[in-house]
Amino acid sequence: NAMIPIITVIGLNFGLLLAGAILTETVFSWPGIGRYVVNAVRMRDYPAVQGCVLFFAFFFVIVNLITDILYVYIDPRIHYK
Repeated sequence: NAMIPIITVIGLNFGLLLAGAILTETVFSWPGIGRYVVNAVRMRDYPAVQGCVLFFAFFFVIVNLITDILYVYIDPRIHYK
């Protein structure tokens, strides 16, 4: 019974990790997708910004889908039709 809230928090915190990557990579000058997004915004590279936002959104949706699927395996009282 205690695993359901833990999985919920992990799924929601994943979005914070994606947003935190942008800040961390910018502050510490690490190469990565977060810094790429910041540079794309500065250079007004709209297709790159749209692609990165789409990537982040898709990844977040997949993580939430996995979270919902894990609910069914952990708690048999939960079922989806």
